[in-house]
Amino acid sequence: MSKQSDPEDYDLREEYDLTTMTVVPKGRYAPDRRTGKNVVLLAEDVADAFPTDEAVNEALRLVMRISEVRAKYAP
Repeated sequence: MSKQSDPEDYDLREEYDLTTMTVVPKGRYAPDRRTGKNVVLLAEDVADAFPTDEAVNEALRLVMRISEVRAKYAP
């Protein structure tokens, strides 16, 4: 593949058939990113304490179990 002669020339070549090309969503609109996935940013001290996603999930499961026990015995 040869280098583009003029970097300011952004025109498509005539041989491209745009009717056969598909539009692929990127970023927050990508379907595989949005379905069933949440992205959460942790504070630095929390990220140090829970270095993997499994560690975070296990800690959150423990919190959920504690809240169930508290709800069971609450007056």
